[in-house]
Amino acid sequence: MGGNGNKVTKRSLNACTRCRRQKIKCSGSQPCDSCNKRKLTCVFDDRDQKILITRGYLDELQQKIARLSQNDHGEAGTISPEYHEERSPDSKDNIDSAEITRLSPEEKENAELHQELEDPASGLTNPLSTGPPAFMSAENGRTFYLGTSSNWSFTRRVLSLTHDHIYQEPLPTGALAFDGAIYDLGWDGLRGNHRSEIPTVPSFDHAMYLINSVKFRCGQLYHLFDETEFMAGLHEFYSQPKPTPTTGLWYIHFLFMLAFGKGFVQHKMQGNKPPGSEFFVKALQLLPDLSVLHQEPIESTEILCCVALYLQALDYRSSAHNYIGSAMRMAMAEGMHTQMPVEYLGEHLVQRCRKIWWTVYILDREMTSLMGLPQSLSDEHINTLLPSFTGSLQRTAGINMHIKLSRIIAEISGKSPAVYAIDGRLNRNFLIRTKSALASIAKLADELHTAFPLHLDQSTSGVSRISAYLNLLYHQCIVTATRPLLFCFLKIRLESPEHCLEALTTSKNVRNLIQMCLDSAQQMIYILHCLQSEDLLETFLPFDLDSVFVSTTVLLMAPAIDLRWSYPAWLEKAYAIFEEIIENGNLIAKYRRSELQLLDELLSYFPQEHTRCLSAPISIPAATLNTDQTSVQLANFPSSVAHTLSHDLLSDPGVSLEDELSLTTGLTAAQIMAVADSIESIDTEWMSNAMVEHSIW
Repeated sequence: MGGNGNKVTKRSLNACTRCRRQKIKCSGSQPCDSCNKRKLTCVFDDRDQKILITRGYLDELQQKIARLSQNDHGEAGTISPEYHEERSPDSKDNIDSAEITRLSPEEKENAELHQELEDPASGLTNPLSTGPPAFMSAENGRTFYLGTSSNWSFTRRVLSLTHDHIYQEPLPTGALAFDGAIYDLGWDGLRGNHRSEIPTVPSFDHAMYLINSVKFRCGQLYHLFDETEFMAGLHEFYSQPKPTPTTGLWYIHFLFMLAFGKGFVQHKMQGNKPPGSEFFVKALQLLPDLSVLHQEPIESTEILCCVALYLQALDYRSSAHNYIGSAMRMAMAEGMHTQMPVEYLGEHLVQRCRKIWWTVYILDREMTSLMGLPQSLSDEHINTLLPSFTGSLQRTAGINMHIKLSRIIAEISGKSPAVYAIDGRLNRNFLIRTKSALASIAKLADELHTAFPLHLDQSTSGVSRISAYLNLLYHQCIVTATRPLLFCFLKIRLESPEHCLEALTTSKNVRNLIQMCLDSAQQMIYILHCLQSEDLLETFLPFDLDSVFVSTTVLLMAPAIDLRWSYPAWLEKAYAIFEEIIENGNLIAKYRRSELQLLDELLSYFPQEHTRCLSAPISIPAATLNTDQTSVQLANFPSSVAHTLSHDLLSDPGVSLEDELSLTTGLTAAQIMAVADSIESIDTEWMSNAMVEHSIW
């Protein structure tokens, strides 16, 4: 048969930059046929031309470098032995630019070639942590830094990106809430104005009720006071015919406990004044300067933890971060991060210091991540032991799990190598670092599910509040590690809608990572829904609110990228959770919900074929969530969630996703590792090309 039907066209050895990034055939002409057809500038970069060399040549080059590194006589071209010791294991085959400059011209050329071959995706960058630092100004003119791993900052970035695309102008910030702007403490912060009246302290029974509320709500998560010493002071205080204020630290500590207690039990709001603020402000006014607090460092560190946690609950994130930083330094100055000698200090003091230290450590890790800042303390400097609790091994296990999750948070947000790198230059490690973070998460999966099961599908026993909190934090780790991919694809969707779904189908591994992010978001909403049904939602401390805010954000973004990722039923449940938190007097939840409503509205402007199923938030009364019909739906939900995940999620045929996945347990360690292990160099190269093509920098 004649004609050109059977003619095989030979691929050009020289392709233009655009064709290489698009992974399409290039004619090799100048300009090429593809660029000429689209009337685009056609650029050929000789540096991108692939050159084949033998493995033996690379080995010979490495041997030359090794010989140079052994030369310690200070000759030209010598590589410092100290430098070799500092290099990370991941870079053992890479050649640093500083090393290249020390080589001879011939060796320099070979080394540059080796570096280019070993790092094919050197332009890959996390769009949330690169380029000039992102800032946003409030209506009053104050400018705020948008930290890379911050939940608050992430939603603001998505809002800004979407608003700018639709309206071609910056996002107005007048209706947005910024750090410390929601609640009014009624104090200008000046110590000279502390002559206000001492707030009336409650009766002894009422005080006991408030303190017990504090113990129930956060006693298993954090150490805020030493019960033996604090309760002795309480009984002494109320033993007087008329309890009167004192000048010691105990009384200040007592006022902070009353402030927390009021926050947990008082739901009626008085304008924008937070519950318990009269006790909190008076305690701050009486609190000595840090130079004086160091004279009583043990109780002072506990007090600083109280201040940080209460401020965090009021959305004073920056102030909270500063106070927990002071607590960290005070604790370290006392050696609490070390193995304090029991024979010298006594068992009780050592146990108290261990409880204090790990509370400071956990709060510092979490608050730093929520600020989107790099972690300041390396774990290699810590060797203190876990505290022990008489008759309660579960509390020690809970602290241990909390510490492990906090370390994963640090690994994701700022501990090198991190998903959210401070310089943004992630090279080919963007997905590799995500893979590493997921591997760390997978190590905890089975231990968490075994030691702290949720039993959400059992009607005979209630939900454990500590188990719920740890599982929520676990899923937040997954979402935080994987949501940069959602941001990437949202920008691709805005820049080139016709190529978005095509891009998603190019790499099933990247698509599965996004699906894992969405699955964890649903898991969080399901856990919070079960807590809501048992009246166990935490409406004062910020952690349940953070969980529903994080999960709702990604579930709103997903269908804008791919309509198949639409979860209207779970968005309805999320808004019902918001509604209950708001009804319990939390003003922050009201602002967070309004931001999500704005995002929902902006995303609804997308073309019809990409519109989402839920165009506006729907609030479901709490009563309707406890109906028999809802129970039946939830009982059948695990299999439906398993069905929504792609069948190619797991590469291991021995692991059955349909059999093992449920909302009561989440993905197993084997399933998470299967997804992480599926990430290959081809995925990082493809992701790099997609990000360069759409200017995601």
